Amino acid sequence: MKRNRLRRILCLLLCSLVILPCSGCGGQSSESSGELSEKPAYEPGKTNVLIPEFGQENTTESGPLKLDFSHANQGYFMGVLSGEGEKVNLQVTGPDGVEYKYFLEESDVETAFPLTAGNGEYIILGYQNVGGDQYASLLAYSVTVELENDFLPFLYPNQYVEFTQDSDAVRLAGELSSDCESDLDALTAVYSYVTEHVIYDDLKAATVETGYLPDIDETLRTGKGICFDYAALTAAMLRSLSIPARLNIGYSGDVRHAWVDVYIESVGWVRKAVQFNGNEWEMMDPTFAAALGSDELTNDYIGDGENYSLQYIR
Repeated sequence: MKRNRLRRILCLLLCSLVILPCSGCGGQSSESSGELSEKPAYEPGKTNVLIPEFGQENTTESGPLKLDFSHANQGYFMGVLSGEGEKVNLQVTGPDGVEYKYFLEESDVETAFPLTAGNGEYIILGYQNVGGDQYASLLAYSVTVELENDFLPFLYPNQYVEFTQDSDAVRLAGELSSDCESDLDALTAVYSYVTEHVIYDDLKAATVETGYLPDIDETLRTGKGICFDYAALTAAMLRSLSIPARLNIGYSGDVRHAWVDVYIESVGWVRKAVQFNGNEWEMMDPTFAAALGSDELTNDYIGDGENYSLQYIR
């Protein structure tokens, strides 16, 4: 009976998200460009947005697509399209053997893509849309990545966790953390705000289209979102406070889902968990916490890490 009830809850509340499996005061702020060899330290109320840059030291191009790997040691590469009406699919396979798929459709927009599999060789394949669902091979490229530090892929903005110093979410993160002496306090403040001010959008979950990308400021403005929106907003706010956060995409049970892992200085990586009761971590995620609060049955389910199946890290 409990299992049936849980399944009904999951079907109602979890995302029907479809992503191609084959993409001191709140006023302190700064933008950082260039290369970082160390993880920035958390400072109360200070936001620090790292800026992905399009360099010229290591580039490759074919047709309308140009890729830049000049800052691969910072955990990302850049892509840009020339010409109107073009669409390109990028397939990225890292040393972990997982194949990621990304899409570029807007011309002249420089876009950052994360390198989340750590150090080693990455193979990037580019395919150009030639009509309908048909793609033709465009380029193949390999790059060997040696990260300046392991946290960088989870601090920079990218296509899935997109934010700038001017984002409303970044300004809010600074305000929420103004009295937070530690990164743990800041995590608690961000987590509490997101789960208390954003409600689950059942209609969006039922109608979301393939290739959907979150807009964190829209989520804040509307106060609605699906699990992908919750996770992207939480990750962006934490990253802007120099707190590494992974946006994870996979399944909870047999339902498509997104959640976050967070790095806390005094604890290390906290996986599938963003709630702390003062003594121990409880495995939770923003979507469930906002939708169900302290529902014991659901929390028991979430607390079992075996119910989460990870596919992609953004």
